Amino acid sequence: MLNKLIKYCLNNPLVVGIFLTAVVLWGIMVAPFDWKLGDLPRDPIPVDAIPDIGENQQIVFTKWPGRSPQDIEDQITYPLTTALLGVPDVKTVRSFSMFGFSTIYVIFNENAEFYWSRSRILEKLNSLPSGTLPQNVQPTLGPDATALGQVFWYTLEGQDKDGNPTGGWDLQELRSIQDWTVRYALQSANGVAEVASIGGFVKEYQIDVNPIAMREHGIQLTDVFNAVRQSNLDVGARTIEVNRVEYMVRGLGFIKSLEDIEYTVVKSENNVPIYIKDVAHVALGPALRRGVLDKEGAEAVGGVVVARYGENPLATIKSVKEKIKEISPGLPSKTLADGTVSQVMIVPFYDRTGLIYETLGTLNHALRDEILITIIVILIMVMHFRSSLLISSMLPLTVLVVFIGMKLFKVDANIVALSGIAIAIGTIVDMGIVVTENILRHLEKSKEKTKDVIIKAVSEVGGAVITAVSTTVISFLPVFTMMGAEGKLFKPLAYTKTFALVASVIIALTILPVLANLLLGKKKKPAFRLELDILKRYPWLGNGIVIFLVILILSGTWAPLGLIKGFFFNLIFVVLLIGLIMGGITAFTKVYPRLLRWALDHKAKALSLPGFVTAFGLVVWLGFGTFTGWLPKFIQSSSPMVAMNHAFPGLGKEFMPPLDEGSFLYMPTTMPHAGMEESIDVLQILDKALYSVPEVESVVGKIGRVDSPLDPAPLSMVESIVAYKPEYGMDKNGETIRLWRDHIRSSDDIWDELVKVAQIPGTTSAPKLQPISTRLVMLQSGMRAPMGIKVKGPDLESIESFGLVLEKHLKNAPGVKADMVFADRIVGKPYLEIDIDRKSIARYGIALQQVQHAIEVAVGGMPITTTVEGRERYPVRVRYMREFRDKIESLDNILIPTPSGAQIPLIQLADVNYVRGPQVIKSEDTFKMGYVLFDKQNEWAEVDAVESAQGYLNELIQNGTIKVPNGVSFTFAGSYENQIRASKKLAVVLPLALGIIFLILYFQFKRVSTTIIVFSGIFVAWSGGFTMLWLYGQDWFLNFSILGENMRDLFQVHPVNLSVAVWVGFLALFGIASDNGVIISTYLDQSFEQRKPDTIKDIREAVVFAGERRIRPAMMTVATTILALIPVLTSTGRGADVMIPMAIPSFGGMVFAILTTFVVPILYSFIREKEIT
Repeated sequence: MLNKLIKYCLNNPLVVGIFLTAVVLWGIMVAPFDWKLGDLPRDPIPVDAIPDIGENQQIVFTKWPGRSPQDIEDQITYPLTTALLGVPDVKTVRSFSMFGFSTIYVIFNENAEFYWSRSRILEKLNSLPSGTLPQNVQPTLGPDATALGQVFWYTLEGQDKDGNPTGGWDLQELRSIQDWTVRYALQSANGVAEVASIGGFVKEYQIDVNPIAMREHGIQLTDVFNAVRQSNLDVGARTIEVNRVEYMVRGLGFIKSLEDIEYTVVKSENNVPIYIKDVAHVALGPALRRGVLDKEGAEAVGGVVVARYGENPLATIKSVKEKIKEISPGLPSKTLADGTVSQVMIVPFYDRTGLIYETLGTLNHALRDEILITIIVILIMVMHFRSSLLISSMLPLTVLVVFIGMKLFKVDANIVALSGIAIAIGTIVDMGIVVTENILRHLEKSKEKTKDVIIKAVSEVGGAVITAVSTTVISFLPVFTMMGAEGKLFKPLAYTKTFALVASVIIALTILPVLANLLLGKKKKPAFRLELDILKRYPWLGNGIVIFLVILILSGTWAPLGLIKGFFFNLIFVVLLIGLIMGGITAFTKVYPRLLRWALDHKAKALSLPGFVTAFGLVVWLGFGTFTGWLPKFIQSSSPMVAMNHAFPGLGKEFMPPLDEGSFLYMPTTMPHAGMEESIDVLQILDKALYSVPEVESVVGKIGRVDSPLDPAPLSMVESIVAYKPEYGMDKNGETIRLWRDHIRSSDDIWDELVKVAQIPGTTSAPKLQPISTRLVMLQSGMRAPMGIKVKGPDLESIESFGLVLEKHLKNAPGVKADMVFADRIVGKPYLEIDIDRKSIARYGIALQQVQHAIEVAVGGMPITTTVEGRERYPVRVRYMREFRDKIESLDNILIPTPSGAQIPLIQLADVNYVRGPQVIKSEDTFKMGYVLFDKQNEWAEVDAVESAQGYLNELIQNGTIKVPNGVSFTFAGSYENQIRASKKLAVVLPLALGIIFLILYFQFKRVSTTIIVFSGIFVAWSGGFTMLWLYGQDWFLNFSILGENMRDLFQVHPVNLSVAVWVGFLALFGIASDNGVIISTYLDQSFEQRKPDTIKDIREAVVFAGERRIRPAMMTVATTILALIPVLTSTGRGADVMIPMAIPSFGGMVFAILTTFVVPILYSFIREKEIT
């Protein structure tokens, strides 16, 4: 069947050409990159910076203005939580009760469809029994968006025609423009779920009544309410017809000005009207606000655009920018006193497109450099330009097919998903190398028709190629079984890797033979040189020129030493690097037959080095102590054993290396008792301090919450987005300069500078966070840190006190940063509780509700109506004058009306008590909860730090140092849980996948021994990957300079923990190693079938013959993979910190792949020799 397919393709090049053209055009049309294709229609794959790994959750948001967190918890959050726990497929219900609102996160199982879960919640809310919630309280469903939905933040600023800030706009004006013009315009953009406002002042009509004047006129608050309500309405009187003309009749009565309210009649005495202005002061003022926006020390007004679930974030942001461009000319403008015309402009301060383009650019550059390197390697190894074009064409064609697969299977493009293509370079190129090299070898020796030779050559290796790809695809089966955050993170990568493998084998077996026939079939006697007359005298010169030209291009595009070093130094480095690696591999290829003969004659000695590497890899991975735990304690405690345990502790474990987003999110908290003015001062001082760091480009801070259910932030929470400058930029002359100070070498150094300047009294420390990752962590675990402890208990006091105990001891735990440990101060907000004496109010015939109503209106005020001013709506609020409510003692004089008309001071009816209460009440599945946040020390891995802290606290509990109160429990939580869950899943699924691969190999070779031999080569390659991870953690590794550049800095050598990303890199290495093992075993089987050796000498010669056939394509794969991964390992763009850990195992495995070229032949020879002896 395979032969028929190959033959059909070769005999029908037109069909293949049409198919190839269609694939190329389709792939270009759906490519995620922002290519300009003229009139060609585009339908790109949805693009984001990283996968959305947030929980499958919905938000139920309920407002109850003016109510304390305790009231919200008791009357709204708890009843709703108990009801929502019964919704199908609900996993957890996490809630926050804050001042004036309740936010409930309903977290569903992974298999629950997003919009199905919304309908189930609405169904539950609509079927709540009457009386479940207070009157006039209506829960609403949050926007259909996810944790990564906040893609675009902006401020509104007055600017002149040149874009310079002018001012001239007060915060109320800007907020009105934002609320009633900008917000709705942007919300109409495609893909936008919500546009939420933050900062400034919401305009409010405020009627501040004078209780003394009211008492003199015998007016109660209800009289004022009724009067204002009745003076704010329009009516319609249908129509009248006069002279056959129809007129619509309207009665106008909406409040348009302060005067309309002031001259509203409350009552009339002796035909003398008493107006509102006689008993109250009417003014425009700011409504109560619970969120403030600050830009570099000055208050600002802005908003956040939230992308809808399932929409393309990049397309959504583009749509928003188009809408901004459309509405900007029509935004208000004014002429200032100095004659400057100031127009309101929308100024973004967080735009996800920058990060998306940078991450895609990093991958784009990596793929481009990989193609150039492939051309160089093939040219050097075979000195055949047309062959190098054939093999190099595999990469772009495979990438385009992957894009088509992503579009069909709805796999979004992001740095993790597209990294699957970059790390698949070895396997992709190996397919082309095996097929092309075999075609060249057959064309060189055969005089048959080119088509027949190509069919024979491709068919010979076709089965092995398909088997090798099958094993690699199966090796990614564990990734497809992952659930939760790790599944969302790496399943897209598994898809793209699988698409790449399937595409590469299809292209190699169908398109590549046709192209080979086209490029190689014109010559009757193909040779490994260019047949140009002017180059006949020096046959190597033509290829050498091409190689040099490609190296010139690579030096300019890659620039490994940086742009500042200049093109010449980069060229020298690239030539040295390629020359060193290719010179060594070429020399090894030539001496390989002799080395293999020696190895076959000295099998034990030859296998000792691979055996040592395998054992060393295991020790590096699991730690020396894992293999010596059975020894007596006096041996384990000896100096050599202790030194070995210290040198080889095992690889650290973490969930995922952090993605450098190009900005930080600085999130300290102020004290719970801090008021709005104090909080604003803290925010402005903090933002000014952060902005003083020279590497910082902009700082925009927020305290409190955005007007959105997605942001349940208390007033004490500060969130400052700190965008820092890139390391390199352009000066006025267009020359590249370094923008960071000399001692600033990485973003970690910038963070350290920020921490130094941000030490402000009254604020806590802040863990190192970034905008996207923080949103994910907060909405996944509820905490504002990547790791912490959840403390549950019967009451808030017990939770807080035990949290403080844990904070005290956790600071001493190994691996924990002492200054980053912080327990929630839950019960710290000052409360004034008015305790009404029921007997006293009964004496005056006053109902309790009347007293509560008077308290509510007098202090907080009550919105009684809303003005209608065109498109704008503003509340009208009634409350006491400020001088009657600005002191605690003033509350005593609140007047309570009696049925007889008399008004009694509150002091005669109630006691006013000062108590401490919660600022926010957190709960999970109805259990009240508090957090103890902490961060790991820099040299510790995430999982190791948590396990160390767990062990330390458990030891203190066992020895009685820590006593856990009755009803209190605690659990560690954070993103590390994803790593533990993934490890447990891999422990089950990985052996299953290996078993399936073993069966596939067995069906290919029909011999258990050969299958085991193939696996042996894979284990050696894996050990090479672990060894490279160990080398990256050694201070001496690559600690030297070339051309003034330290190699540790160039290759970003630092300790790498064993994360899911690294395991994915090992699975990619599995593919390359299995390809090598399968194909060389196939060559060995074919060699033995042809020669039929019956002596030990003949067996060894047959093995050497097969080894000689495989060594050149094997070394081409090694050279291509190593050199192609070097641009990835040296990349510094966005997303590089995710790609590098994936690339290290493949790089290390290929460095040690030279050993695998001996392992398989030696073991194969050993078994065959045993069979005849």
